[in-house]
Amino acid sequence: MHTINFKSTKPAWAGAIAQPAQEFSPTQLQVISGKIPAGLRGTLYRNGPARLERGNIRMGHWFDGDGAILAVYFTSEGATGVYRYVQTAGYKEEEAKNQLLFANYGMTAPGAIWNTWLKQFKNAANTSVLALPDKLLTLWEGGKPHALDLQNLETFGEDNLSGLTEGLSYSAHYKRDLQTGEIFNFGVTPGLNATLNIYKSISTGKIIQKSQFQLDGTPLLHDFVLAGKYLIFCIPPVRMNPLPVLIGLSSYSDALEWKPQLGTQILVFARETLSLVSRSETEPWYQWHFSNGYIDDSGLVNVDIARYEDFQTNQYLKEVATGETHTPAKSSLSRLQLNPQTGKVTAIEQILDRYCEFPSVPPQNERQASRYTYLSTFRQGTDISQEILNTIARFDHQAEKLTSSDCGENRYPSEPIYVEDAENPNQAWVITVVYDGNINNSEVWVFNADRLDEEPICKLRLPSVIPHSFHGTWKPA
Repeated sequence: MHTINFKSTKPAWAGAIAQPAQEFSPTQLQVISGKIPAGLRGTLYRNGPARLERGNIRMGHWFDGDGAILAVYFTSEGATGVYRYVQTAGYKEEEAKNQLLFANYGMTAPGAIWNTWLKQFKNAANTSVLALPDKLLTLWEGGKPHALDLQNLETFGEDNLSGLTEGLSYSAHYKRDLQTGEIFNFGVTPGLNATLNIYKSISTGKIIQKSQFQLDGTPLLHDFVLAGKYLIFCIPPVRMNPLPVLIGLSSYSDALEWKPQLGTQILVFARETLSLVSRSETEPWYQWHFSNGYIDDSGLVNVDIARYEDFQTNQYLKEVATGETHTPAKSSLSRLQLNPQTGKVTAIEQILDRYCEFPSVPPQNERQASRYTYLSTFRQGTDISQEILNTIARFDHQAEKLTSSDCGENRYPSEPIYVEDAENPNQAWVITVVYDGNINNSEVWVFNADRLDEEPICKLRLPSVIPHSFHGTWKPA
């Protein structure tokens, strides 16, 4: 009798999300190659959807997966890793019954239609992390943050930061001023005309100031920019059709409509008062992420952005959850120039004609012109409709040069995290978590920040597969 082995037709990256992720308690990480730099001292935290099915039912969108946190602690003794699911109320209830019970961004509540009316959305706690002095916040923009223990990642529960009253959510993309310690963030309360809630916190995370602004319809808003004395929101022409969601016939994601005729709205708020300075409209585009914003010598605000021509990116991200994609969704690194007093956009230019996501600048360069932007992108020749991000790179704005890592075939690095060396201010590192589809394993790679095209300084083996994650942060020791 012959055994026939059928090779999976799914791409290599699908292996990372094929099964729910396995937690692990504090584990000394094995050094596979190189050695941990002496000045790399602190903690890497990453957040992402770690479970995309339950009870043999697949979730409807990548954004629906239950969040799990990876922490990697770098000390003089080496590196230790911990990986745990965020113990949200919804996660614990579904875990106890081993079935999906809640609606989410890309799915209606399973079962009878009245389940959608009876059950609230599940807080997936799966998008980003904010490291505060005494706790780690896991962020998910549809609800409140969850507070976790910085060391063992035990979930304390939802945290209202002394200001998130009923119905107020806290987005994934806070902005922190390293000089003042202030933290800015926002949340959107849906409605026929949604409310944009803006928050200012002190360094502990405690909210000390709030403001509200009524939007047109309910747009999809994921990120914003802190530039000098301004907070800038670019409202893309995506609007939710609320009725199908309210009666349970459609998920939030499927009720979003691309309406380019609306254009992109630019809202500029004063950092000091959180009040509106200007409002204008410009050409349509969509963005998930900004990399930086700053005021130049002429008084114009410059905003760097991973810019899409349309909203195909949402369909692509929906397909990721199935392990197979077929929708190309190309973005490019672009720069927006605007007059903050009028909101008028004076220029939009493409900086880099290469698909990119998760753009960032070194933290010490935020809110000023930065020579370098770090980003996730694709290896040359990749079919972007079939693959997910498979390399990290640094763009040198001065030399107009892109330097990319070569992670190799079927390897998928997460968003690059820039880390200053604790001992040498002229040295920096870039840390990424790599899923190796060749051996179905995950690793932590440390690169010299100036030499992404060279071999990593160090590679560490993780005890289990870490599904592709969204955002992370570095907390210095």
